[in-house]
Amino acid sequence: MPHHTITVDDEVFARLQREAEPFVDDPNSVLRRLLQLDDGGHSRRRQKPALERLLAVGLLTPGQRLRWHRRNLGNDHVAFVHHDGRIRLEDGRICSSPSGACDAVASVSVNGWDVWYTDDGISLGTLRAGMAPH
Repeated sequence: MPHHTITVDDEVFARLQREAEPFVDDPNSVLRRLLQLDDGGHSRRRQKPALERLLAVGLLTPGQRLRWHRRNLGNDHVAFVHHDGRIRLEDGRICSSPSGACDAVASVSVNGWDVWYTDDGISLGTLRAGMAPH
């Protein structure tokens, strides 16, 4: 999904901060909730953390290291599986999804399921695909 930059005044930004759940929401997720865009506009429930199911079946463990190697730029990003299924970045920020973690560490929109790998060299997407019913 493409991203766009918008400018808001101090009053609107302050309201977004008041509505945000610390360490979970970003301005976009707050706006989606306020505009009732999540869950087809029918519910204000938050989605479960992306890695929760992988933890529940033992494919990931709390504290497990994840790595995103950006070959073309020659750098690596490291994150850790949070005990509740979210992703903790090296700087302590918590993200609800692999793609959100990519945006947070590199300000780019990519499919995080395809770029974050375990130390065993397995992508999160591969782990998730292994859970799909056959």
